Amino acid sequence: MHPDKSLAKTTIFLQDACYQHRFIRSNDLSAIVERPERLRALKIGLSAAIARLEEAGSLTPNKPPLGSINVANDAGDDLAAALQKLDLLQDVKVEVVNIIKSSSFVDVLNNEAVKFVHGDIDGDVYLQNLVNWAKESAEKIKAGQSEIPESFSQGDLYLCPESLDAIQGALGTICEAVDKVIESPKRRNEQKSDESSSTVVHTNAFVAIRPPGHHCGEDTPSGFCFVNNVVVAAAHAHLKHGIKKVVIFDIDLHHGNGTQSLVWQINEETYRQKLEGEAGSPLTKPGLEIFYGSIHDILSYPCEDGKVSMVQAASVSIHGPHGQYIENIHLKPYSSEEDFWQNLYSTQYSKLLEKGKAFVGDASGDDVLVFISCGFDACEHEYPSMSRHNRRVPVSFYHRFAVDARGFADELAKGKLISVLEGGYSDRALISGGMAHLSGLVDVQALGIKVDKGWWKLENLTALEKSTKKRRGGKLSMPGSGEKWLERAIAIFQSIDTTITPSPSRNHVPLPPSSMTLRERKPMSRAASLKASPQPSRRMKGKLPQSDAIVAPTIEPVDDVVKTLEGLNLDKQDKVTTEEGLGEVKKLPRVILRLKEPGSS
Repeated sequence: MHPDKSLAKTTIFLQDACYQHRFIRSNDLSAIVERPERLRALKIGLSAAIARLEEAGSLTPNKPPLGSINVANDAGDDLAAALQKLDLLQDVKVEVVNIIKSSSFVDVLNNEAVKFVHGDIDGDVYLQNLVNWAKESAEKIKAGQSEIPESFSQGDLYLCPESLDAIQGALGTICEAVDKVIESPKRRNEQKSDESSSTVVHTNAFVAIRPPGHHCGEDTPSGFCFVNNVVVAAAHAHLKHGIKKVVIFDIDLHHGNGTQSLVWQINEETYRQKLEGEAGSPLTKPGLEIFYGSIHDILSYPCEDGKVSMVQAASVSIHGPHGQYIENIHLKPYSSEEDFWQNLYSTQYSKLLEKGKAFVGDASGDDVLVFISCGFDACEHEYPSMSRHNRRVPVSFYHRFAVDARGFADELAKGKLISVLEGGYSDRALISGGMAHLSGLVDVQALGIKVDKGWWKLENLTALEKSTKKRRGGKLSMPGSGEKWLERAIAIFQSIDTTITPSPSRNHVPLPPSSMTLRERKPMSRAASLKASPQPSRRMKGKLPQSDAIVAPTIEPVDDVVKTLEGLNLDKQDKVTTEEGLGEVKKLPRVILRLKEPGSS
């Protein structure tokens, strides 16, 4: 079957600015796991999920696969083949999801949602500091200093001058996703009365951004996180759209201590307003209420060193008293997938959904928004150093939880669900987890598709990794197996991939050990311990300001197909410099560079 043009779809949000956050203290990146390449691996998994869903629903467009192009030795044949491939990249269209390459951003110093979360009554001290740290990072490193203040973990945090672009782009993209998803039910109703309409409806979303956010509190960056993306998005939904209840399901391997701390503060302020109203104070606009539920490893960061406050916070279960709604569930080892599903997921982990449902109660679906803080670092394929305590989940967990969360949102929030990338560090964990998770977010029943868990079995992951491995010169190893889903996955991936240009370090500053990658237990020292204790409660602004508008997004064509032509023998052509500053490329006849925009005929 082919999907109806008015069918609501899952939307993938991508943001190229997120590649710009990188480690520049040294050229030795062997210990850096929170890296730009994480997004590339995730895109491979998402592309594979799309290809598999298309194949299962007979939705694959009748286009020759990229792998079918045979490049001859003759320069003329080279040019023809490259242009054929260029045309294919321009015409890569998908039916089962929407893909938006966002260019949205927020100004962290002038956005009300950001200031609502990370501001302070005495001024936006932390936000201004963060801007300064990023701007001054290169000069400090050049002088042999660390760009991160000594009071914070040196091994878990790093900045470069472009980090601010990545942070602001990530926030802009997640806020754009909030706008699209919240406004979509209204557009869906409008379409029902206008059968000729072809407006895209974004029923739920997956937002692929970095750096992650769930370890960052009000003014305490930690664990790779500098701002809390999901809580800022929740504040944006409240301030701009009037959302009253937000549900956050955190499935990262590590406890989201920053998110829980912020949720506690926001709920505390809302509860205070409620008590004052009951005591006769003038009524104000209802404050935001948030449920935070986490499934995590209590033995890993930030609890690995056994710090009492951290372990206690990661074990809290409170529902109602003091206006708090928090549930923490600890991951446990399992002996087989059958053991996992029967004895862990169905009886323990699924309680997260039950507690969330009790929090929503009889609230109107219009007033509710659901988030998943989606970390893939609990995946069975994650680095052993990240999950040494054997608290893992099978890949299929990311599919099943997405299906259950989508059902939760359909029942209680009119389908408004946004999943946001948090952790996940090995390529295989990101590829397999992303593939399974997207397959669960998509409403396959409406498409007449059945998901096969064999899609992400090891032999298929190995074939996918081999086919997308970069060769010298940045080219991919094209598949030779003739499997259509694999060739289609590569075509989709190449249409959304972004070229990462390595940049040399400014200096060589020794890298302290990270608290995120697990290590042998030893007594904490003041210099090595992470200073991320729960933050003291503070009263937030009672009056809720109007949120700033997000810079309008654009849907861009293919990033960089000129690189396909760079190696051709076109010596007689003049040289030009691209607008992106990618260096000199061969100039082609003008007609060749007149590319079609996506969706044009």
